[in-house]
Amino acid sequence: MKIALWAENLACPVASVQAWADMAEAQVKAASDAGAEVILFPEYSAAHWLHFVPRTLKGPAQLAQLADFSAEAIERMASLAVQYGLLVISGTFPVKHSGLNPPLVNRAHAFFPDGRLATQDKLCLTPFEKDPRDWNLSPGTALNVFEWQGYRMAVVICLDIELPALSARLATLDLDLILVPSMTAKLAGYHRVFSCARARAVELLAAVAAVGCIAGAPECEQEISGASFFLPAEEKFGHTGVLAELSPSYTAEGAGPLLVRELPLDDIRAMRRGGKGEVWPGAWTAD
Repeated sequence: MKIALWAENLACPVASVQAWADMAEAQVKAASDAGAEVILFPEYSAAHWLHFVPRTLKGPAQLAQLADFSAEAIERMASLAVQYGLLVISGTFPVKHSGLNPPLVNRAHAFFPDGRLATQDKLCLTPFEKDPRDWNLSPGTALNVFEWQGYRMAVVICLDIELPALSARLATLDLDLILVPSMTAKLAGYHRVFSCARARAVELLAAVAAVGCIAGAPECEQEISGASFFLPAEEKFGHTGVLAELSPSYTAEGAGPLLVRELPLDDIRAMRRGGKGEVWPGAWTAD
């Protein structure tokens, strides 16, 4: 399966949700032209909308405004998936959830070409995300698995990929691909997320695709990230566990770079299900 990762440049100015969606469409089209079947945006791709949010809005009011824009973005992303025939995972948007207090979640949306929609809420929030004075979000409550073209996938959002307890749950799910949208303001944060993503490929004998946003929008920290495809560190897949990567950067040209690669998901699945890893014992529980 060929997958595209968009390391979104938040510094590239946009004046509306539609202008942002036009920028996103250019990336979806480029991915489609390259033969990709999936495109992944970074966590908080919605932070790009801070270019046109009033500067007077801070903290929870700022995030609530972004959430108000989400419905328009969701409608446009759904149409792009159908138009270009790709699975579009549009990073994450803040979304209102009336059953929770606080009533906002950090949600990833997976838009399928057949019109289906799958979602994943971030499960473990950073101190900034939880702080009532800042973005004041609620954590998600469920880890979801979805299938596309016969492959089992999960979206694991940024900090969630760093958590051993969640990794143990992932090990029971027979996943072919883990998609990791992220947002990190420090090089240390980038390395935590991407190092753990690489470890999950080894631990779970699965492919992992990770991408983050670059630079910053107004009222947003300067972000640093890149994009990587990780495979099990097995001789068959090139020994290192790294298929391809864009090095982390605080700056980017234009809308940000796109990394596209073919992932050997069939071979990885055969190795995992057939017990053919060099030393991998399967989903070992340590009990």
